[in-house]
Amino acid sequence: MIVAASTAPRALKIGQMTRKLTLVTHIVSAGTWIGIDVVVGTLVLAGWLTADPTIQGVAYVALGSFVVVPMLASGLVCLASGLILGLGTRYGLIRYWWVAIKLVMNVVLCALIVFLLRPGMPDIVEHGRSLLAGSGSDVDVSALFFPPAVSLAVLTTATVLAVFKPFGRVRSRTNEET
Repeated sequence: MIVAASTAPRALKIGQMTRKLTLVTHIVSAGTWIGIDVVVGTLVLAGWLTADPTIQGVAYVALGSFVVVPMLASGLVCLASGLILGLGTRYGLIRYWWVAIKLVMNVVLCALIVFLLRPGMPDIVEHGRSLLAGSGSDVDVSALFFPPAVSLAVLTTATVLAVFKPFGRVRSRTNEET
């Protein structure tokens, strides 16, 4: 039997207090993620805009040493709390376009952190240490601005989606049995 999306039971029954606490966790983790992206952008700009190798070195060492874990942690907390909210509220995970789009954006950003950002961080740390030691380094840092810029754009879009809730419901297709 196929149940229409509007009458489908919620996968999780969560109480009002649990929903509110989960929503606060979701909002705070998203805000933390945005804040970390701002710090990343600041460190990248500090490395780019100064001619002082000490400032560049400190910026790149900090960027490579401390960014990935808190960024990924906030992204995963945001994902987990979003899943709980999706499964435990009337919005569902794929009942509304805005929720489904936010879910995809969160998963993609977390995957980008793991598969694209994290692997290059040891080279960035080494580049920073070379600058601090007064020796040159051939590490290309020109692409470092793109991760925080893309992430901030995506997280801002997710925030707009959460506030305005556009696009309505995802249409439920029923398969007719033969």
